Parts: sequence; structure tokens; C-alpha cells
Amino acid sequence: MDSDEVTFSGGEALFASLFDDAALFPPGDAPMAEAVPAHRRHRTSWYAGFVGPFICADTRLAELPADLVISVVVTGGPGAIERLGPLPNAVALEVSGVADPADATAAVAALRGRTGGVGDTAGFVEVPRTACLPVLDALAGTGCFAKFRTGGLQARAFPSEAELAEAIVGCVGRDLPFKCTAGLHHAVRHTAHDTGFEHHGFLNVLLATSAALDGATAAEVSGVLALRDPAAVADRIRALGEDRVAATRRMFRSFGTCSIDEPLEDLAALGLIGMRTTTATVTTTTTATGQERP
Repeated sequence: MDSDEVTFSGGEALFASLFDDAALFPPGDAPMAEAVPAHRRHRTSWYAGFVGPFICADTRLAELPADLVISVVVTGGPGAIERLGPLPNAVALEVSGVADPADATAAVAALRGRTGGVGDTAGFVEVPRTACLPVLDALAGTGCFAKFRTGGLQARAFPSEAELAEAIVGCVGRDLPFKCTAGLHHAVRHTAHDTGFEHHGFLNVLLATSAALDGATAAEVSGVLALRDPAAVADRIRALGEDRVAATRRMFRSFGTCSIDEPLEDLAALGLIGMRTTTATVTTTTTATGQERP
């Protein structure tokens, strides 16, 4: 992205590759024949620098063109990692089906066999809400990263501010980078008008991560996640310095979203990015919400 696409110092780095393209997943459920061309348009657009890899479940890899840069969701748990074929264009493997620290340890071992634990292919392990901190302990220092589910198709799929704050503080305290997925494609904490679900905002998560890096307690981080005033949240984002942006994004790597347009719309509405004419449907208003499950 060009420097004139962001409206404050540090914005280019703060939003770089932040939005992983989960168009295949609910609630978007885009057909592969539409999702792949749309991703190619995203990757050649003026906002390409904001867009991460195309997320695809391991069960659908045969449908993909060979040249697409992807992040693969391993749906069968740690044991399914070893059954994956060659994935030369995979920049990440995201393992689901982990229930406890033993599963996490198995996932790490299998991921190391594919990624070496470091390097060009990142390994993420989805952290179960019922065993969050013990699983973070199992992941710490391994070279693999955490993945948190921040929403879904039912209200109970959304963690509270306190629960997500504990996870973020847990990662920062263990120097364990993480990504998020589901329900996070709007910028600021809000109640969805169509479902009544309480959604986290991705800008809140960025600010919460920054606060945790400053040594904030879980209660204080929860307060940041609870902020609902868009202007106040945007002002806090603009106040982040270059070093803090780098540290925050080192920790909070990205999030999966079935819509690339909606995060862009919100950033533009907040005055944090400029807009250009694009083939995507991008406006400067916040629209309906939804929940995805990559």
C-alpha cells in the first residue's frame, strides 16, 4: 500500500497483512469459483497491503489453483498434519481440534515436522476456551503461535471481554504471538443489530495488545476491549508510536475475516485510511455484521 492510503503515522505498518481472507467460511460461504478471483482482485488492488493469505480448509485443497498463497486450516486435529501433502505456497498451518495441553504438544511436534517451528510457514494452534492458560503454557517457547476464536454463529461462541483479555495477557506474558478468527471484522466493539451478539472490534484487540505490552492487568485490558466510542478508539490508534506499532503487530499477527470490505469500510469511516475507487464494494459506512468460522 502507498503512504497516502493511511492517514496517520504508523498506520501502514499497523494494518499490514492484518486481514486474512476467509471468504470460504461462514457467514459468507463464498463459492470457491467466486472466492479465488475475488482474492486475486484484493491482492492487486490499492489495499493489497492490508490483505493476508487466502484461508482454506485442508479438505478443500484440491480445489485451489497451484499458485495461490494460502493459510491451511487443519481440521482433523494434530494427527491430520502428517497426512498433508506438499504445500509449497502455504505461509501458515492452523490446527483445530486441540482439547488440552497434550493435544497442543502433539500439534507442536507435528507442526515442527512441517515448518521447523520457525521460518516461512507459521504454525498456529487453536486454543480451547476450556483450557486456555495450560495450552498457552504448552505453546510458549515452541516457535508455534496461538489462535483464538472470537466469535461464531451463536452468542456463546463469543468470548467476553474478560475472557479474551486473559488470553491476550497470557500470550504477552509468555511472549507468544497469536491470531484471531471469527466475529472480528468490524473495527470497534459493538452489538450486532441483526443478531444482538456482542462483537469484539479488531482495533480494540490491537489496543488491548498494546496495553498488555505496557504491563496492564487483565482487568485493565478487558476495559480496553470494552471501549465502544469509535472516535475515542480511533484517537488511541493514532497515538500509537512506531515502536509500539511494531511490538503490537509482532504479538497480534492477523485475524480471519470472511469480508475484506467491512474492515476497510470501518477504517475509512473512522478516518484512519483514505479510499480509492476499487472493484470491491467499498464505502465509508459501517454495514451489517456477521460471524465467520475459519
